[in-house]
Amino acid sequence: MRQIEKIEARAADLGNGMVIRRALPSRQRRMVGAWCFLDHAGPIDFAPGHGMNVGAHPHTALQTFTWLIEGDVLHRDSLGNVQVIRPGQVNLMTAGRGVVHTEESLPEERRLHAAQLWIALPSSVADCEPAFDHYPDRPRWAEGGCTFTLLAGTYGGNTAPAKLHSPLVGVDVCSEQGGAVELRLNPRFEYGILPLEGSIRIGAERFATDEFAYLGDGADTLSLELAAGTRILLLGGEPFGEQIVMWWNFVGFSKEEIARAQREWESGDPRFGEVAGHDGKRLAAPALPWAGY
Repeated sequence: MRQIEKIEARAADLGNGMVIRRALPSRQRRMVGAWCFLDHAGPIDFAPGHGMNVGAHPHTALQTFTWLIEGDVLHRDSLGNVQVIRPGQVNLMTAGRGVVHTEESLPEERRLHAAQLWIALPSSVADCEPAFDHYPDRPRWAEGGCTFTLLAGTYGGNTAPAKLHSPLVGVDVCSEQGGAVELRLNPRFEYGILPLEGSIRIGAERFATDEFAYLGDGADTLSLELAAGTRILLLGGEPFGEQIVMWWNFVGFSKEEIARAQREWESGDPRFGEVAGHDGKRLAAPALPWAGY
């Protein structure tokens, strides 16, 4: 395994006092496999009615992957889906050619802890019909004093049900007591680890909460030392074989694709549809960073 990169997740404000930490993309590392975005929200306490409230916004050529640890969140989308996601569950929305959704804490909620990820779709399926899937149950087991929850892909003889389009894996590992654990890796995958709570040691280097460890590829095992009360998110995948362009909430394969999606969002084109039942405003896209588009 190559030398491990330490990437400090940066703060981003979602509004309403909801500040998250963004580990991907960063200047040092844009993707891990097809995983192209990772936000860590919480753990955060708030007054009832003052939790997460993300207004209607579009996506293209990606899958949104929500892993909820604490709190209840309501998802609505332009396909007509209305789904409460609860702790231990996963929402997977495939944007394809275009979809719109909203995310908000339930009115009585006072706490939130979640990881929000995006998965870039390969160009062969990037323009597919949008879809939404909810997974209330995950493969879960105890090993080496830790609780493992498989979020995506295959690990340790278990396979998660999430419908993916690239070779990927995502695992939540939680240790109340702390101690040493050995993770099994696929040498063809590149990997990254984000401590969501607590801290870990890899060799002599310590990674605190929200310090992302990019591990690279080529290894079949990894030894970790977890502090008591630590929870980590392990992400892996085959290096993505295509160059993507990301801007705001869009993924594409050229600046032209992104610019077209933004124009169609701003003009209310039926490509994206409407989210019924949400009384908030549609989010406005920021100006494109490229001249001539």
